[in-house]
Amino acid sequence: MKIAMWSGPRNLSTAMMYSFGNRTDLRVWDEPFYAAYLHTTGLIHPMRDAVLEAGPRDSLEVARQITAMGDGVMLKLMSFHMLKGFPMDWAARFTHIHLLRHPARVIASYAAKRENPSLDDIGFEQQLALYRRFPGPVVSAFDIRLNPETMLRKLCDEIGLPWDDAMLSWPRGPKTFDGIWAPHWYDAVHRSTGFAAPEGDLPHLTDDQTRLMQAAMPAYEELAHAKL
Repeated sequence: MKIAMWSGPRNLSTAMMYSFGNRTDLRVWDEPFYAAYLHTTGLIHPMRDAVLEAGPRDSLEVARQITAMGDGVMLKLMSFHMLKGFPMDWAARFTHIHLLRHPARVIASYAAKRENPSLDDIGFEQQLALYRRFPGPVVSAFDIRLNPETMLRKLCDEIGLPWDDAMLSWPRGPKTFDGIWAPHWYDAVHRSTGFAAPEGDLPHLTDDQTRLMQAAMPAYEELAHAKL
């Protein structure tokens, strides 16, 4: 099986990567297009130089490497990394999963790591476009944290992947398949051995963050209508 798992940032994607990566029948690639995205846009992200040094900067080379991986692979992909002109022909051979989290939670979490996120940074509109092109099960981060086994079993059934109890927990600490950026972004999940407890009330946002949330809500709501 080939799995492409799409999300925006701060969307339970790393914990989900650890869940799938703890299986013995899947290899994981963490955000394969990140270096190409930074190289193409020139954007300044935390650990930019290290990301550019570690990953392929040419999106065509990323696509070639993905195609060469064969079966038994899971890609953790950020929707906003897929810039206009980046190759997508490889994706036709993948089963697609779309992770979803309320924009207020995404914005509050992202802003704690990188100031003043934009609508492009949080990826909701890009993910909706990807979902329309490559439909697949939409899974709520809230629902997974509320009942990990129920939701993961449901997701596995939906995509035809045999259930594996190993998906419910993982060893504490960094993983061999972490992206080079893990020291900045993955501190909380490195301390974990499984999915975090259920989320509480929505966080308080600043006025600017509230406007950003409102801009993201139409894409979020359309995706939410399709969730498992």
